Amino acid sequence: MRLLFIFIDGVGLGDRQADNPFYYNKTPGLSGLLDDKGLLEEYINYVGTRASLLGLDATLGIEGLPQSATGQASIFTGVNAAALLGRHLSGFPDNLLRRLIAGKSLFKQLKARGFRTAFVNAYRPQFFESLRSGLPGCRYSCSTLVTYYGGLPFYSIDDIKAGRALYMDITNEVLRHMEFDVPLITPEEGAQRLIRLSKNYDFCLFEYFLSDLAGHLGDHLEADYVVSILDRFISTLANQINPDEEMLVLTSDHGNLEDLTQRDHTLNKVPALLVGDLNLRRYIHSGLNDLTDLLPASLTILDWERSAGHSVNDMIN
Repeated sequence: MRLLFIFIDGVGLGDRQADNPFYYNKTPGLSGLLDDKGLLEEYINYVGTRASLLGLDATLGIEGLPQSATGQASIFTGVNAAALLGRHLSGFPDNLLRRLIAGKSLFKQLKARGFRTAFVNAYRPQFFESLRSGLPGCRYSCSTLVTYYGGLPFYSIDDIKAGRALYMDITNEVLRHMEFDVPLITPEEGAQRLIRLSKNYDFCLFEYFLSDLAGHLGDHLEADYVVSILDRFISTLANQINPDEEMLVLTSDHGNLEDLTQRDHTLNKVPALLVGDLNLRRYIHSGLNDLTDLLPASLTILDWERSAGHSVNDMIN
């Protein structure tokens, strides 16, 4: 079983309020996937024929608002990074979290088990200048660090042009505003490219973080644009995967975009949207409660057939 893992920064499951863009916007792609439901708190624990929507605790038992560095480190190592630090940490991992990631990087763990993995986001030229000096300092995201310590290659603008990678905004609009000579693509084209790339790996990771930026801006127009892009992107991915061979998992590190009344993070649960085989989804549901459960769930998905996972069907049904 192959796993396509989509990390969307700063998206929680909010309620039906006028300032929740996942409520007041039409999201036909997500609605179709979730049988006329959406990414809202009231639909947590919904299980449909094509997809499941679970809610994960992003607070991790630590007081205060969840933050990116500890949330993402927890997702990508399976360790409660907030408890390790005794607090939530925003921005980029500090030295303690870097040591955690160096030892327990998601990609490092998967590689040790013989899985083929990739982080398909592309980087701008400035990053590769830093890479030559070995990523000094603490100004790198968790996804960059898990890739670096996992020993995986990083993709460039040339890889985008050659169809081997995606930029973090999916469409290349951000790069074009920076005057990079790259083609503008639709969310659907980005999803189709990602599906094609993912077939070369057992585990493929893509990260989108304009959602968190839009939440901090509190700008309804920007939020509406992000929700529209995500709706088209996610629904195309879901329509393209083969549920007998692939599973799509989408999640986030903390809430933000779902409540535009404020510009900070929220205490809302974050989505674990699962698309694929119904029996496999049911099998892992009970083990998905907070951010640290995503890595073990990923291993269960990847091991589904090699561990004769289908033999549990009688217990599930």
